[in-house]
Amino acid sequence: MCRLPPRWTAAGTGRRTDSDGLWRRPSGGGTAKTPGPLRMLRIYRDYAHDGDISYGECGRANHLDIWRRPDLDRSGKAPVLFQIPGGAWTTGNKRGQAHPLMSHLAELGWVCVAINYRHSPRNTWPDHIVDVKRALAWVKAHIAEYGGDPDFIAITGGSAGGHLSSLAALTPNDPQFQPGFEDADTRVHAAVPFYGVYDFTRFDDAMHPMMPALLVKSVLKERPATNLEPFVAASPVNHVSAEAPPFFVLHGRNDSLVPVEQARAFVTALRDVSIEPVVYAELPLTQHAFDIFGSARAAHAAIAVEQFLAEIYATRHR
Repeated sequence: MCRLPPRWTAAGTGRRTDSDGLWRRPSGGGTAKTPGPLRMLRIYRDYAHDGDISYGECGRANHLDIWRRPDLDRSGKAPVLFQIPGGAWTTGNKRGQAHPLMSHLAELGWVCVAINYRHSPRNTWPDHIVDVKRALAWVKAHIAEYGGDPDFIAITGGSAGGHLSSLAALTPNDPQFQPGFEDADTRVHAAVPFYGVYDFTRFDDAMHPMMPALLVKSVLKERPATNLEPFVAASPVNHVSAEAPPFFVLHGRNDSLVPVEQARAFVTALRDVSIEPVVYAELPLTQHAFDIFGSARAAHAAIAVEQFLAEIYATRHR
């Protein structure tokens, strides 16, 4: 369950106004509530002006969008949210997911980045995580041009994006996932995975019955009986360490696509070794992809993530 320390829970507003100018919001900007569906559409229309920026050489699969307030100072250093879409590593698009969270943070003054990456079965693991790392390297090098702070990047994503965001957070500067750009800095400063798959080797009740076939036939294109190593290396749970950044893991208790046991085991492994905060929110009566559309759950999750990241950001800037 998610039990935040008292200083992490604002009195219902979901709006931080006491963090030393953390959000740098212009006067009159924003409201005291997370955006509803109509305002999310307006935010996307007004804030996502920097679209289809190329970060690699693979066409549309290597495009990203940047959401930022049009009145945000480009010479400022706003915190950055890096969003990875889900879709079973075979589909998904930067423009169709995480709008409740990105709208909320962008309205508060964050710079939000949403990426595409190569999909299976046309592409084979580890192409997916290589693209994530390449996009991170691009953001580190260029986000200051858009008013973002390359020294504070929080990574997030749902489902396959939850897996990729966790793996990226736990493998900073790992050359096996950065071929050709091994010297690039791909560290992140916080991770917020939603309903991710954290262990590719759990062929039991912690894995959907169709997941092993998907991984074998389409994603890794290997069989664990003959070559287990790629499954081990692709599993975030096998990369936990004392150097892990702060984590906030969210999962629905009734998730029928990615069983909640995946999150529980991952959080336990993180807490056993990490010296940074590891927060876990297990949402009752909640299914997979609960945050895709505007809803009470999505709004509460966005507020909780905002408060968690605000505390991490404030701690780094004291």
